[in-house]
Amino acid sequence: MTIAEKIQADIISTMRTTKSSDQEHRLTTLRMVKSALQSKAIDKREPLTDAEQAQILTTLLKQRRESVESFTKGGRPELAAKEQLEIAMIEAYLPQAASEEEIREVVQGAIAYLAEGGNKPGPKDIGPAMRVVQQRLQASGIRADGKLVSEVLKAELAK
Repeated sequence: MTIAEKIQADIISTMRTTKSSDQEHRLTTLRMVKSALQSKAIDKREPLTDAEQAQILTTLLKQRRESVESFTKGGRPELAAKEQLEIAMIEAYLPQAASEEEIREVVQGAIAYLAEGGNKPGPKDIGPAMRVVQQRLQASGIRADGKLVSEVLKAELAK
């Protein structure tokens, strides 16, 4: 079952349950996600792959995290809490995010691969190293937060 199919099934089951403010917020969030997926499929003019659907959800998560940060700085904790709930709902449709240790293993493998050319990469080589790490993460199907990947990569390159 694809992400879009799961979301559609959850929209239907949420509509069938009793109405409460929590259920209403869940329904609104699921409809927003479904709309984003459909919009991208229309733009592409063909069905989305699972990877493309996951990428769209990742983008939505990033937007929500930025909103939480903005609302927190702006003194609007109730809006930040609402965005946090949406983050939790959207994350439920993505594969489990990689732990820092899993990311570190991929980063170390990428650095070893780059070092095969004779020169050990340093902090100035973060661009090429990040590209290799992203390719390896994508190839292995691991979902990872870009900010965490960047931090781990910088720490490993500084060694």
